Formats: sequence, structure tokens, C-alpha cells
Amino acid sequence: MSELISVAVALLAGLLMTRLMKNFNLPDVTAYLVAGVILGPCLLGRLGVPGLGFTTFDEVALLQPISDIALGFIAFAIGSEFRLSHLRSTGHAAVVIGIVQAVVATALVDVTLVGLHFALGDKLPISAAITLGAIAAATAPAATLMVVRQYKAKGPLTDLLLPVVALDDAVGLIIFAISFGVAQAMTSSHIDLAAVLVAPLLEILLSLALGAVLGLCLSWVEKAFHSNRNRVALITGFIILGVSLSMLKLRLGTLEVSFSSLLVLMMLGTVFCNTYGSSEDLMDRADKWSAPLLTLFFVLSGAALDLSVFSDLAVVGIGVLYILARSLGKYLGAGFSARLTRQDHNVQKYLGITLLPQAGVALGMSAQVGTSAAMGAAGPLVRNIVLFGVLIYELIGPSFTKWALTKAGDIKPKVG
Repeated sequence: MSELISVAVALLAGLLMTRLMKNFNLPDVTAYLVAGVILGPCLLGRLGVPGLGFTTFDEVALLQPISDIALGFIAFAIGSEFRLSHLRSTGHAAVVIGIVQAVVATALVDVTLVGLHFALGDKLPISAAITLGAIAAATAPAATLMVVRQYKAKGPLTDLLLPVVALDDAVGLIIFAISFGVAQAMTSSHIDLAAVLVAPLLEILLSLALGAVLGLCLSWVEKAFHSNRNRVALITGFIILGVSLSMLKLRLGTLEVSFSSLLVLMMLGTVFCNTYGSSEDLMDRADKWSAPLLTLFFVLSGAALDLSVFSDLAVVGIGVLYILARSLGKYLGAGFSARLTRQDHNVQKYLGITLLPQAGVALGMSAQVGTSAAMGAAGPLVRNIVLFGVLIYELIGPSFTKWALTKAGDIKPKVG
């Protein structure tokens, strides 16, 4: 009962907050996140009134299935950006930019934080600095997609942005696998470095394979239905199925391999949109149906942000440097690779700014680091710094994305 009230309050609070934020010309995503922070355990939740807010982070965690399914819809929609007709003009550039900007962001954060290690000593171990550099590669697709949808952004920057954001998950996983493996090896003599590197690569390959199989099955089953309502319901069913199967873990010899929900659903969307003739219209209908679910996703994301990280000045200081170095790395890396692939001037200038949001994938990586026995005290430090960065990025990132898309001409000003 109380969970249902919390869901209703979260949905209404998010929608009402958009009316307030509209006066400040801020994106809806920011409004949803702010509403979540207000309802969270750090603010209204502290009052302990059931239904008024989330009194504990465990209450927020109970609604995790809603967030998982919403993220599935987001990944599915981003996967549809990999239509072969679009990739003929942007495919090569998206791959080059996706890799370069992630590597540059990682390198710049590594250099900055390793340098800081020599000033702070054991307060910032080198293993933590290297791991934070790897996590810096990850970009959040959810906030970016929501801004694009809300303002109906369309143009060269948007056409390139969504494939780059989609590729970021795979690139980030590979960089994280290598860096985290090295970091663990530095702090422990019992780490199987080969296993640490092989497991994430298997995760990527198996996730793409699972998504491709589901996409082909969806395309085949869709042909048996003629009502758009039933077809959209079928898409919804396959998205939920994909999210569920992504939670499975496989035992391959001595390795335990999991799936990436983002990659599974992205590949599902990619295969479906390239093998089913009427996919574009159906995906538009599915996007409209999923709107309340996405609102809940961002409100719950805001409620899950722990404001207590601000109480540790060391975390705040390192976090600020992490944010600055990562932001500069994304901007320089995207700008350089856009020039390298001869993109439009506005793409070169503004693409990096649209890649700043960071959330789900980064939090997942930091959670893995935080529970690693090999990392010791460095694990919780990395988790708190990433949490600080996500909090800042999620609140200001959507506004930066909107500004960049507007300056590039992909968001047209309203007339009248």
C-alpha cells in the first residue's frame, strides 16, 4: 500500500516540478531529479511520514524494477538510432568519436588524480585514481535521450550524439575492465588478471548476442499481429523479457559472467528497427506509452542520490577535480575526433558538452569497486566520489545538453 502511494506521489511531484522549472527554462529531466531529491531520505523522507517521501534508501531500492524497465525502454529507443540508413553517413564517425572521447576523458582524469595522489598520499591511492579514470569514460544515455525528445531536437549534432552515447557503454566497459584489473592487481597478489579482463569482454559479446536473438524473435512474432495496440504491447513484453534475462548470470568454467541490460536492449532495438518494416511508427507509439515510466525513473534516480557525500570535504575536493578533468576530457576528446572525421563546425564545438551526464553505468561500476575486497579502503572512496559526480552531473547535465543542442541549431526556438 505505502509503495503504491510513494509511486503516485513520485509521479505527481515530478510532473508538478516541471511546471515550476519551466519558469527557469530548465529541462523536464532536471525537474524530475530535483523532485526526487526533495522526496528522498535526505530531505522530506527525514520527516518519517509514510507516502510523503522515501524514509530510507531501502524504500527507493524496493522500486528498482520500475527503474530497470524504464532504462530498458531508454536503451531500446537508443538502439533504434543504429538504422543502417543512418549509419551509412554517421557510422564511421560515431565509432571513432565514441572511442576517442572516452579514452581522452579517462587519460585526463588519470593524469589529474595520479598527480593529486603525490600531493595527498594515502588519502587518494593510485588504485583509486586509475579506477576513477576508467569510470569517467561512461556517459548516461537516459538524460540525453529525454532532452532530445522533450525539445524534438533534430540535426547533425543529434544524429551523431545518440549513436555515440549508445557506443559509450561498450567502450566504457572495456576501459573499466582493463583499469580496474590493473588497480586490483596493484593492491593484491591474488587477483587473476586474465579473468578480470576476459569476463567483461564476454559480458559485452554475450549481451549483444542475446539482444540480437531477442530482436529477431520480436520481428518475427510482430508479423502475426495487425493491430498497432497489440504490436506495442508485444514490444513492451519483449523489453521486460530482455531486462529480466539480463539479470541472469552464467558460469563458464571459473568465470561468472553477467549481462549488460543496456547492451541487450540496445541490440534488441537495433535489430528490430533494421528487420521490421513498420518499426519507426511502432517505436514512436511505444515512446508515448512509456512516458510516465520514464518520469518515475528520473524521480527515483533523484531520490537515490545521497546528499551526505557533501559532509566529507576530501570527497568534495577530489570530486570537483574529477568533474573538471572528466568534463574537459569529454569536450577535448569529442572536439578533436569530430574534427578528425570532418564533422560540421557546430558538432565539433558542442558535441563534448552533450556527453557530460553520468549516472547508471558509472554507479554500477562504482558499486562493483566499493564491494571489492582487493581495493580495501580505496573502494568506498571511489564509490563516494562517483556518487558526488553523478549528483552534480545529473542536476546540471541536462541543462548543458539543452544549451548545446540549442546553440548548434538542433533545438529550434518556439515561435510566438
